[in-house]
Order: sequence, then C-alpha cells, then structure tokens
Amino acid sequence: MNKTLLISFISLFLAQFIKIFTIKPFSLASIIGSGGFPSSHSSFVATLTTLIGLKHGFNSDLFTIVLIFSMIVTYDAGGVRKAVGDQANVLNNLINHLNVKNIERDPELLKEDLKELIGHTPLEVFAGVILGVSIALISFYYFY
Repeated sequence: MNKTLLISFISLFLAQFIKIFTIKPFSLASIIGSGGFPSSHSSFVATLTTLIGLKHGFNSDLFTIVLIFSMIVTYDAGGVRKAVGDQANVLNNLINHLNVKNIERDPELLKEDLKELIGHTPLEVFAGVILGVSIALISFYYFY
C-alpha cells in the first residue's frame, strides 16, 4: 500500500468535505464540485509534497520535482481557473441581460449558466496548502 498516495487522497477528500459547510447555499453537491474553501487541489499537492520531503529529504531531486508540480497546480487553481470563473460570471450576466431585452437565442447554444465557481481565491489556495501540510505532518509522525 502506498501510504503517501493514500494520505494525499484523504487530504483531498477532507478538503472536499469541508466545502459542504463553507459554500453558500449549503449543498451536498459541493462535495464533488470544484472551487470553494479550501482548495482540495492545493491540499492534495501540499500533502504529497510535504510527505515526499519528509520521507526522501527536502534536498532530494524527487522533492524538487514534486514541489514544482505542486506550484503549477496551486497557480492553476488560484490563477487560471479563477480567471475562467470570473469570465463565466461576466458571460452569464451578459446573457441574462440580453434575455431581459427579449432577444431570442438558440436554446442549444447554451442550455444553462456557465459554472462560475471553478477556481480559488488566494485565501482558499492558502487554506488548502495549510490543511495539506498539517495533514502530512500529523500523518507522517503517526504512520511512518
């Protein structure tokens, strides 16, 4: 059994579970969605990176590779995906405004609103990292 992978997935699922209580309105569906507090992507890669560092050393090549991977994932979660969510918000508002003006649109073109909660704020990413590092530290001293 790969403990590092298992604990990293536990971190991901715990972050997703916490979202049930932090996303308004309350929704059990938020457990499988993206975006919200805390970032489960950041939690997952922070746990993985911390455990690799603790297990193989923070000077190892493996840690360096995982750290760079984690930096890309957290940047994407808070940067690129956040921008996509902001753009979806603008497009949804524009489409709603056009509908108010009774301009007909093709119903097959856009059947529902675009998903706006895709990325994360810096606080959500930071909280995911803190959660991930905490889970890694606690689990390392109990299971390794």
